[in-house]
Amino acid sequence: MKPPALPEETLRRVLRLAKGNGLSVLIIAGLGTLVSLAFGDLVGAGVGLVVAYGGWMELNGRRTLLRGDAAGVDRLIRAQWIVLGAILAYCVTRFASFDSDTALGGLTPDMRSQLTEAGLDVAAILPLVRLIFYLTYATVAVVTLLYQGGMARYYSRRREPVGQALAARLRPVVPPAAAASPEDWVT
Repeated sequence: MKPPALPEETLRRVLRLAKGNGLSVLIIAGLGTLVSLAFGDLVGAGVGLVVAYGGWMELNGRRTLLRGDAAGVDRLIRAQWIVLGAILAYCVTRFASFDSDTALGGLTPDMRSQLTEAGLDVAAILPLVRLIFYLTYATVAVVTLLYQGGMARYYSRRREPVGQALAARLRPVVPPAAAASPEDWVT
């Protein structure tokens, strides 16, 4: 069995993970917000802004840790809950918004003719479209729950070693008395 990481190594890992995850969330959510705005999806843009805020908060928690404040871990955890809540709320609104006319309204005349040539009635594919719609948002919800929930748990379980590492950085290192040289006694 592998021994637990030293507090300083745990702090380095948390800082590295928070930087990568926070930047990823901020960039992807920012781009998603812009795409949603381009398509006129104000709900999607709002969700994107909230998720981007969660990414910013994670980076802010990292900066707080770099300043030596253990409260940064709380911000890292809170950021995960913000992202999780926003995405789950969006998935719930999507579940409630399925519209048959809109789902089939995206079919071009060419697509409709291809379906007819294949012997399929456009209305017959509606149950499949509905199933794919719900499965897509259910998958997004489950993956988000597992990932963001796992990240919140990860940060929460590292709270104590991160606090120890930050406290150790504040304490001066006192050399052992036997290793002190005569110059150390003078200065």
